[in-house]
Amino acid sequence: MIKIVDLFDLSRSLAGEWLKQFTYPWETLGGINEMILELGAGLDPEEYDHPREDVWIARDAVVAPSAHIGGPAIIGPKCEVRHCAFIRGGALVGAGCVVGNSTELKNVILFDGVQVPHYNYVGDSILGYKAHMGAGSITSNVKSDKTLVVVKDSDGDLYPTGRKKVGALLGDEVEIGCNAVLNPGTVVGRRSAVYPTACARGVIPADSILKATGEVVQKR
Repeated sequence: MIKIVDLFDLSRSLAGEWLKQFTYPWETLGGINEMILELGAGLDPEEYDHPREDVWIARDAVVAPSAHIGGPAIIGPKCEVRHCAFIRGGALVGAGCVVGNSTELKNVILFDGVQVPHYNYVGDSILGYKAHMGAGSITSNVKSDKTLVVVKDSDGDLYPTGRKKVGALLGDEVEIGCNAVLNPGTVVGRRSAVYPTACARGVIPADSILKATGEVVQKR
């Protein structure tokens, strides 16, 4: 349920081969910067601009003049980076993604087709193929007491991450509703949905719905 192979189609990201060495997605978060630098050095200069150190942008990507892209970062083909997007660094943005107005990214992998289009914060997180976060939804990546994040699955089993900062791990085709909050270490299985304004935590199984009341039900 919570392993990388359970959550993601690894053929849908430049990071796919690199991710195969890990079992759980949070294990990757400490190496995203180095992975991006290694991938960036091998990108075709005919397909990617290299406007400054540690930043690569596909030539057919559309980037608003007001957007900030800090390195290391890769912006994939046919991406749209909109007005006032703030990419702080450590961001691998896959093909066909949308990074919207006033959205902030930090230490993330966005698989191909991901949309974070309106006022989102995504930090220390991985979003699978075609995952979508509604307007105002955010990943909370630090616990209020600043202790290390522990992932708790639906059976009550605990998985210590050893990290102070862990955001959300969203499987392929996950839908997050507007103004939802994903607490540190939230894992959402493939094709599941989180209703608007919900406060998500722990592990939400694949093909499920988390309602704003906290109830989890299977999709019909």
